[in-house]
Amino acid sequence: MKLINHYAALIVFFISIISCAQTDKPITHDPVVAKQGDTYYLFCTGPGITSFTSKDLKTWTKADRVFAESPTWAKDVAPGFNGHIWAPDITLHNGMYYLYYSISAFGKNTSAIGLVTNSTLNPEDKNYKWEDQGIVIQSVPNRDLWNAIDPNLIFDENGTPWMSFGSFWSGLKMVKMNPDLKSVAQPEEWHTIARRDRDKGLDDDDPGNAALEGPFIFKKGEYYYQFLSWDFCCRGENSTYKLVVGRSKTVTGPYVDKDGKKLIAGGGSLVIEGNKNWYGVGHNSVFTFNGKDYTFMHGYDASDNGKPKLIVKEITWVDGWPTVKPMD
Repeated sequence: MKLINHYAALIVFFISIISCAQTDKPITHDPVVAKQGDTYYLFCTGPGITSFTSKDLKTWTKADRVFAESPTWAKDVAPGFNGHIWAPDITLHNGMYYLYYSISAFGKNTSAIGLVTNSTLNPEDKNYKWEDQGIVIQSVPNRDLWNAIDPNLIFDENGTPWMSFGSFWSGLKMVKMNPDLKSVAQPEEWHTIARRDRDKGLDDDDPGNAALEGPFIFKKGEYYYQFLSWDFCCRGENSTYKLVVGRSKTVTGPYVDKDGKKLIAGGGSLVIEGNKNWYGVGHNSVFTFNGKDYTFMHGYDASDNGKPKLIVKEITWVDGWPTVKPMD
């Protein structure tokens, strides 16, 4: 995998995201959404964690970033860190918003998942204040054959919290969390929840070509559904991102696709992919708002030089599997 070629596309993305104001398709990567009152709050990859607000899930307005200044520990984890924070995940639990995020260097597993909390998402509220809780999980090159990015928190049927995360290397991981949601439970309990074949003989610090990332676990009925992205993001017109899914009756898996193939054996049923108008779509999240299930993701717009933009799709469930309309 020639990761060095991604930098130009990433630079274009990071510059363009700063200039976005009010729009129906804001420039965004890796979106997650929460609703407080009558307002939807979207958080995504960008300087200090970029954010937008909306009243209708259609028109979005640029809001303040989460971090005015970078986490103090970021450069210790990734010396080349430049202020762009990746792939947030938002959860409301016991009256507190938990916003997980990723610090990393592109194509390396010099990475850590951090946590920042707030009692409200409304910046007009007197109690509005994001407070960084520091590192939750960290990966180190040549020690770990996994990557601590793309976090997602899920509670199982017993109320136990689990964190899924990862990209490339040996696949996507899940680990049990402590009830404080700030640290890994002891004794540690780890699971691989999805993987693809990786070329043999690669150095441990090489991400390899097993292109998968961005797990998101969503409970619907008796099943946990694991959404994940295959193939390559961040390449503009050369992006090949697509979204696949598997399901399991237990949160730790094994997750299987429609054909019964395990995700840890390379399985995954296609949910949506790009077309001539959108080069690739992926890195999604799934939430229920007003009784409807929605998936939020980004796609690379062929009509706008491959810029990554927000895609919102309502999910319908057919024979127990998530279905969305193809890209226009």
